[in-house]
Amino acid sequence: MHTKTIAELAQGLKNKDFSSVELTQHYLDRIKASDLNAFITITDELALQQAKSADEKIAKGEAGKLTGIPYAHKDIFCTKGVKTSAGSKMLDNFIAPYDATVSHKLNQSGLVMLGKSNMDEFAMGSSNENSFYGAVKNPWNTSKVPGGSSGGSAAAVAGGLSSFATGTDTGGSIRQPASLCGITGLKPTYGRISRYGMIAYASSLDQAGPMTKTAEDAAIVLNAMAGFDAKDSTASEQDVPDYTANLNDAINGLTIGLPKEFFADGLEDAVATEVMNAVKEFEAMGAIIKEISLPNSAYAIPTYYIVAPCECSSNLSRMDGVRYGYRCDNPKNLEDLYLRSRSEGFGAEVKRRIMIGAYALSAGYYDAYYLKAQKTRHLISNDFKKAFTEVDVIMGPVSPTTAFDLGSFKDPVSMYLADIYTLSANLAGLPAMSIPAGFSQKMPVGLQLIGNYWSEPKLLNIAHQFQQQTDYHAQMP
Repeated sequence: MHTKTIAELAQGLKNKDFSSVELTQHYLDRIKASDLNAFITITDELALQQAKSADEKIAKGEAGKLTGIPYAHKDIFCTKGVKTSAGSKMLDNFIAPYDATVSHKLNQSGLVMLGKSNMDEFAMGSSNENSFYGAVKNPWNTSKVPGGSSGGSAAAVAGGLSSFATGTDTGGSIRQPASLCGITGLKPTYGRISRYGMIAYASSLDQAGPMTKTAEDAAIVLNAMAGFDAKDSTASEQDVPDYTANLNDAINGLTIGLPKEFFADGLEDAVATEVMNAVKEFEAMGAIIKEISLPNSAYAIPTYYIVAPCECSSNLSRMDGVRYGYRCDNPKNLEDLYLRSRSEGFGAEVKRRIMIGAYALSAGYYDAYYLKAQKTRHLISNDFKKAFTEVDVIMGPVSPTTAFDLGSFKDPVSMYLADIYTLSANLAGLPAMSIPAGFSQKMPVGLQLIGNYWSEPKLLNIAHQFQQQTDYHAQMP
């Protein structure tokens, strides 16, 4: 059953080939037998209750498209009555008193939550080695990373532990693990999905999205996740289309832009070969290929690593050992309480980014760093605006390499380079996705698709048409 897509599982439930309880128990058994460390919390009792309720709805003919489908929920979304840790010691004892909007929408769809998936602490990382709960392993090779920060979600889907998973993408954290684990991952346009109840890393960059086996599944899940929310001031009131409606449209005449900056030094030859083979597949389907330039994309990494730490230093200031979360033992005074609670509760990478952000926002440095980074962000966004006057979609690699060995990066700055191709889309707020596009030395390679604002239907259509011609998405470890 774990090899089936959401669409196939939904049909199986409808035909009564199996019940939601049987399907849920199948996944729970696989999770408990797994050594991937993909989950922080397994909600088996809750899952079986939800599955039983789903079966009752199916029996009455009241089921929706997702009723009874089990999924993994990234542990950054608040879930009422369930631990929500964001992968951190700081929130190891935090039981969310309310549901995030995404959690609420998925509950309303009749889905079954198997548990909360492991992640880099507060979504800060590219390898899922920064979790308080230990590193997640890549299902294709357990000595390698699954990518981050949504590494637990990616590993759960790729390893057959869940039919799909939720993820969040601040600088590539859906697309990069999707690429490294050989699944489909979509980061929608900023504002498409509510951030209410999603623990914030960098508020102007964070965006939730689905991580699935196929583009069709991503469209089905996005239908459930997307929409305006009055509780989130950054949520868009743009109408939500049916993302499954145009999946089968022909892509003949589609103009694909290949940024020359994405195919320069630093990209592994084998990854470049697989990406270009995928592009040739689109050409064979009638697409037109055009080289373009995104001249300011070279500044994406320094820009991101100013903007994101500045926002995280502000967002995480609320974690002070007073109101909720970790508190140090026997503080001498208020200053000692703040100092030790934060020093002991946060991991090394989170502390590093908080300090960078606090420095860049401090008196005398705001103009030199944060303001300049925001101006550069505007230039990066303008590059995309210009490109989309010439092309329909931009394609390129997701990651410069396939999955790397656990513990292989000792230098955090080198790790930051893993996001070189993904950061620009977040800085510009554009939708982007990763789809399986081949293998290098038996490890998956992802193809990145970047679209103009609100072009998720087009991206999903393009990805679906590619998946009709290839079987990379159907491969399992």
